[in-house]
Amino acid sequence: MVSNLNSTPPPVDFESIKRLTANEAKAVDNLIIKQLSSDVVLINQMGHYIVNNGGKRLRPMLMLLSAKALGRIDSNHLLLAAVIEFIHTATLLHDDVVDESDLRRGKQSANAVWGNAATVLVGDYLYSSAFEMMVSTNIMRVMEILSKTTTAIAEGEVLQLLNCNNPETTEDNYLEVISRKTAILFSAATRLAAVVSKTNIDTEESLAKYGLHLGIAFQLIDDALDYKANQEELGKNLGDDLAEGKPTLPLIYAIQNSNSNEAEIIINSIKNGDRDAFNAVYAIVKSSKAIEYTEERANEEAQKAINALDSIPESEYKQALLALAKFSVQRNY
Repeated sequence: MVSNLNSTPPPVDFESIKRLTANEAKAVDNLIIKQLSSDVVLINQMGHYIVNNGGKRLRPMLMLLSAKALGRIDSNHLLLAAVIEFIHTATLLHDDVVDESDLRRGKQSANAVWGNAATVLVGDYLYSSAFEMMVSTNIMRVMEILSKTTTAIAEGEVLQLLNCNNPETTEDNYLEVISRKTAILFSAATRLAAVVSKTNIDTEESLAKYGLHLGIAFQLIDDALDYKANQEELGKNLGDDLAEGKPTLPLIYAIQNSNSNEAEIIINSIKNGDRDAFNAVYAIVKSSKAIEYTEERANEEAQKAINALDSIPESEYKQALLALAKFSVQRNY
């Protein structure tokens, strides 16, 4: 039975989805805490601050739900779920330094508390720990996937840096950035579940496509939320993307679908990273229907994620994966 997003679905109960892997998630958290144990006090302090600082734990959840949809979870699934979270957390630390962010998930970012140098170094520690854990699986395919994934993430970070303050960035350029920087780790989580479960290549590719399209949908909604969310719910300052000179999809679309004067306001704001222009830019983004367009593109990606699961056997865990695709475009945080 093919699920779709064409009709208005009831709100997805994210907490009910989390409960399906609650016991396994606790085991993953225990692995994370154990791996964060270091005789370097600052690593302990920062590591626990970051890991306990909220967050949906979405990427480990994807690994666990995918494994359950394929039949079972073993110790390597748990270990790699922790690895995925370490890599994700390391990228957040580096992001906050590069972006000079002072707010993460509604609280002070690590760099705002401890400074940039310590934050970069602890991010490096998390990457190193992730690879130490990954090697312990002794599965070459796992190491190949994660090494390629971290390389792609780094490439995405550099591409994003090159696009900063560049109002000529195209939609295709931007989608390439978010595919590498964000969606690739979603895809790795779901692909690795299949690899550890020793499924066939078709199942592995189906789950990898699901993760990739889900990750793109998730990031596109993040872009839209920067112009429509409640700041407390979003957990970061509204207008951060604009202040950082990031040409996200709402801005790219608004430039192309506004009059020349309005387009010039957005172009100058991207070039200068002008948070003070947020209200003017917001009005143009809203009137150009850029938010609706971004949400439409996110819905297309979520539907691709849903379609990718067609060959996965029916179960409550597959239904949870389908529901997560719907959640990715319904959420307001």
